[in-house]
Amino acid sequence: ASSVYGGSWLEGSGAVFAENQALRWLSDLAGFPSEAGGVFAQGGTLGNLSALVTARHAANERRGSRPHRWVVACSADAHSSVEHAARVMDIDILRVPSDELGRLTGTNLEVALAGRGSDDVFAVFATGGTTNYGVVDDLAGIAQVCRDRDLWMHVDGAYGLAGLAAPSVRPLFAGIEHADSFIVDPHKWLFAPFDACALVYRDPELARATHTQHAGYLEALVGGEWNPSDYAVHLSRRARGLPFWFSLAANGTAAYQTAVEQTLTVAGQAEDLITALPFVELVRPRQLSVLVFRRIGWTPQEYQDWSESLLKAHFAFVMPSRHGEETVARFAIVNPRTSREDIAAILETMA
Repeated sequence: ASSVYGGSWLEGSGAVFAENQALRWLSDLAGFPSEAGGVFAQGGTLGNLSALVTARHAANERRGSRPHRWVVACSADAHSSVEHAARVMDIDILRVPSDELGRLTGTNLEVALAGRGSDDVFAVFATGGTTNYGVVDDLAGIAQVCRDRDLWMHVDGAYGLAGLAAPSVRPLFAGIEHADSFIVDPHKWLFAPFDACALVYRDPELARATHTQHAGYLEALVGGEWNPSDYAVHLSRRARGLPFWFSLAANGTAAYQTAVEQTLTVAGQAEDLITALPFVELVRPRQLSVLVFRRIGWTPQEYQDWSESLLKAHFAFVMPSRHGEETVARFAIVNPRTSREDIAAILETMA
């Protein structure tokens, strides 16, 4: 069913309508206005790129002049896709130091911008749950700086913004309601088949003005209806959001809240287990469902051997990661069927 063509209303109105319902649910979770909308793109990399292209086009139109080089601001822990987007767009990156918790804060952002003495920054790339640590940036503080300085605020929530569905961690995302755009990948923590990245704009008309393609054979598709091809860097597309919509329709949104909360419960139990065991320790406090921890005394090779042995035995898939220059272990708990007993058994293999 997801192979239905979903580039235009004319050719796939039923699928497009269903996708828009799923996007509406995500928009409501974020506190976006009723006119918000977007599209399901291929993945977070394309979603982030499309949002930043829209942000730059809007800055060009709004400011009326262009600097020698446009700049996007982000933290050191922002996803690698921002670097890829910068290469594709031929723009520069301003890396803003994180605070002691690994967050990009409004205070640090303001200091970094005030020290530049130019208006070349057009957007801030915030993160709603970093890939490696699950850290949520200071979205409220960032939003205030963006409002004060007339900057586009984009939130990369490919992994973490699924937490919007969980009341227990919803306060961590305070401020996202002021963002200009965000992404979340249902194929990560919202249990959907890949590939599907939900890209949502506060004002989708800005995206349409950026991404709509014009040609003689396309003009029949240009009109008042919602054409998903107009909202990202693509033209031909399948209805990637259809499986996600079907699951929402079949299971109900309350089931999603329950499932996400279950993963958070198990993540909390994992945190307690790690804290109690003498041979492992947390590297950073947990915010969402990602935990980074060290096995005291292990070398990088021991982490690698341990990971490979678990995979070879079909016991678990736990990959080593990096914390600065240190090799560490990382749990990313996104399956509501994962149990405390599963985590305890994995940790026991490190003894």
